Amino acid sequence: MTKFSPCFLLPLLFIFTQTSLITRSNPTFVQSVKLNPLKLKTEKLSHFRFFWHDKYSGPNPTAVNIIPPPITNKTNSNGFGTVSMIDDALTDKPEPGSKLLGRAQGFYGIASQEEIGLLMAMNFVFSTGKYNGSTITIMGRNSVFNKVREMPVIGGSGLFRFARGYVQASTHSFDIKTGDAVVEYNCYVLHY
Repeated sequence: MTKFSPCFLLPLLFIFTQTSLITRSNPTFVQSVKLNPLKLKTEKLSHFRFFWHDKYSGPNPTAVNIIPPPITNKTNSNGFGTVSMIDDALTDKPEPGSKLLGRAQGFYGIASQEEIGLLMAMNFVFSTGKYNGSTITIMGRNSVFNKVREMPVIGGSGLFRFARGYVQASTHSFDIKTGDAVVEYNCYVLHY
């Protein structure tokens, strides 16, 4: 028969009593919310079109590799496992000097062993007009060599609270030597 040491039982007893106290002091941690407590307006669909500038080259890159591809026995020809952090410009036209609308901040990684299929997680952080300070959050798969890629909008903040929708990305230009890319994003968002 196995005997338990008192040292093993003390942490369990502590966890049990703390959980019990929390439950007794706050028995309802979930509450029903009155209909429309935030005074939400009618939901509307907005279409945003902008250009995403992913720049690895030059003195001030906006994309950096933070995790290199792992060394394996097999040849890793597509960079599977590579992760990059981004703070990319969002502009109204594809030219680098065009009007800055905000930034795309987040990361992406090569998540496919077969092709260049990215897992992207980023916030579009707007810095102009009535959307200044509001964000749209994207997370999804991006098969970069497809002509048009679709990813879901999973949320937002500010004027995009409770946002949902999708984006369509299509490559405008790509420099194979530097890795720099300009991608057109069409963003369709339901929000209040």
